[in-house]
Amino acid sequence: MEAGGTRIERVMAAIRGRVASRSLPAGARLPSIRALAKTMQVSAATVVEAYERLGAEGLIRARPGSGFYVASAAAPLSLAAIGPKRDRAIDPLWVSRQSLDAETGDLKPGCGWLPPDWLPEAGMRRALRGLARAEGAALFDYGTPLGLPALRQWIARRLAEKGVEAAPDAILLTESGTQSIDLICRLMVSPGDVVLVDDPCYFNFQALLRAHRVTIVGVPMTPNGPDVEAFGQVCAERKPRLYITNSAIHNPTGATLSPVTAHRILKLADEHGITIVEDDIFADFELTPAPRLAAFDGLERVVEIGSFSKTLSASARCGFIAARPDWIEALTDLKIATTFGGGRLNAELTLALLRDGSHRRHLDGLRLRLARAFAEVTPKLRALGLRPWIEPEAGMFLWCLLPDQLDAADVARAALEEGVVLAPGNVFSVSQTAGSYMRFNVAQCADPRVFTVLARAIRQAAAAPLRREGSPPPSSP
Repeated sequence: MEAGGTRIERVMAAIRGRVASRSLPAGARLPSIRALAKTMQVSAATVVEAYERLGAEGLIRARPGSGFYVASAAAPLSLAAIGPKRDRAIDPLWVSRQSLDAETGDLKPGCGWLPPDWLPEAGMRRALRGLARAEGAALFDYGTPLGLPALRQWIARRLAEKGVEAAPDAILLTESGTQSIDLICRLMVSPGDVVLVDDPCYFNFQALLRAHRVTIVGVPMTPNGPDVEAFGQVCAERKPRLYITNSAIHNPTGATLSPVTAHRILKLADEHGITIVEDDIFADFELTPAPRLAAFDGLERVVEIGSFSKTLSASARCGFIAARPDWIEALTDLKIATTFGGGRLNAELTLALLRDGSHRRHLDGLRLRLARAFAEVTPKLRALGLRPWIEPEAGMFLWCLLPDQLDAADVARAALEEGVVLAPGNVFSVSQTAGSYMRFNVAQCADPRVFTVLARAIRQAAAAPLRREGSPPPSSP
């Protein structure tokens, strides 16, 4: 069955490619079933099934007694399908685009997620089998506005372990951490408002904020959290509405917020009327829980968000927002307006995975495996001349300075030519002062080709004529 499916897909791909390249234009007659079966060395039944599926897609049409023809509404010409991979501008979406578009066999040491074989496949299959036997409402009905009650109760208990007190009714389920931030921005900011982020910060914070047409201002990051003096100065001068950050494990630097810095940031936020969004999606990677702004604040001025995509599945998307009740009510209205009932099926699946008896062992195994990956990857990067900014206490990221302060964008472009997706520093930096830095995901660096290609890319960047003599080196974040 599996082999037959593969053959069917191969036939379909061949026809799609010919249609996309216009070698089979609109209205053209497809090869006969017998002729194509002979050409592709498959059975006639395989071709029949492939043609039926292409017909269901609307790409081809059957004419009784005449054969199969390309549909008259031609598919758009796909230059990407017939040409080489094109480079794209290195901006806050560059790493996401390249990582998500990566072909099978490409390496992704710059991406922000774990390899599939690090995730709980056996637990996922058990959960899917169990969900297949669930009552019809779980499979077909909309979710309640706040989201699955049992999952919100589980999240409330988990937050309490981190010192964050949130009743289940103060928790709103979302499709992802990204949707959580989008809903918060819809509620709390208007175009032109000032929003603070760490510099460097997770690149998608910038992409989302740009979509909301706000003014983004970066605050320099230190190993203990944001630079407090710079934070206070920006608050006084720019009057920001929001501050978005990671506290427990900072992305991309791996830094951890200190209690002293947390208290000073909260005091400044209170003085200047700033709402803080604390993105805590890496919480399950911690060995020892770090301070949480939401715990010190009691969810008065801080909104806590999280998701399960990093440790369970990026395919079954599920996130949450914990906030004070009046904000949850307004956010729930926005959720209904934009997504109506939300993804109940994903919430049910997530809860089943969290309740699986192997879940705690899975997390323990992840932390141990990541610790080993740090121990293996760090010396290999140092051997190539890269210097980690800090040695993180947990997580998956190393934030590294390139040798001779090379341009990380040049290195990333050179590596991309060999099928390796890297994460150059300036995609994370609002001020564009991280041009010689690069983020590495240690979990995605197991293949030795990562370091072979990286070494060649560094040599190529070092020899690039664009590094003009006398040009000032990028500043450190």
